[in-house]
Amino acid sequence: MDIAQLSTAMAMQNTSVEVSVAVMKMGKELVEQNGGQITNMMKQMELSINPHIGSNIDVTL
Repeated sequence: MDIAQLSTAMAMQNTSVEVSVAVMKMGKELVEQNGGQITNMMKQMELSINPHIGSNIDVTL
């Protein structure tokens, strides 16, 4: 294998790794976004089932 072929192979491998990292990053961001939405939905469900629980705090000094 000569230098040109080796250089081309290494560049292709580097590009492949960069694409894989970008796809994984997009997947991670999507999971984080969906997790936040699910958390908000669960909080809203709890408030609709028990609207009087957790909405007020009694403070005495």
